[in-house]
Amino acid sequence: MSRIAKIDAADWDPELRAMFRADEATPLEQGTMRMFAHRPAIAKGLIALGAGIKADRTLPERLIELVRLRIAFHNQCRSCMAIRYRDAQEDGVDETLVCSLEKPMEAPDLTDAEKVALRYADRFATDHLSIGDALFADLRRHFDEGQIVELASWVAFCVGFGRLGAVMDMTEELPEAFQDKTAPVTPWRNEAVVVR
Repeated sequence: MSRIAKIDAADWDPELRAMFRADEATPLEQGTMRMFAHRPAIAKGLIALGAGIKADRTLPERLIELVRLRIAFHNQCRSCMAIRYRDAQEDGVDETLVCSLEKPMEAPDLTDAEKVALRYADRFATDHLSIGDALFADLRRHFDEGQIVELASWVAFCVGFGRLGAVMDMTEELPEAFQDKTAPVTPWRNEAVVVR
């Protein structure tokens, strides 16, 4: 059971409801925003931050989704692991590719650019102070400075808000495999839900 009461979208601040397009979203898609709705100004700021990170993004949806799911595993954010985004599926993220995230450095279906981005995400999520010049040099072999900023911002967003999602413990609408809190779960080899 979620640790913060969820507010039904019909009861949200009208501007927040419009910004989020809440009337078009399922309860699962509304996610933790139903909790953030207790403080509409914060909720609107989160939407603006997410939109700002996505605006003018040049990194492929495939890479963005792989990074998100790998970080979700480290965070044990069950909501994040259970969701698949349609844009990423259209860019080639299927469940076979998601299974590559179990051992990404050994996966033959991940590109070198994806592997270095995932290595950066892993380190940021688990040992951020170990990130140094050598890893940034590896990133520069595949990404320009602007793309590194995009990646870093996305990774920070996923780590921070994924951990918050895990702490808020919203699992009741997830597939059954993600509801059992007795052991860690993974985004691979589990049923997932596709959202907008």
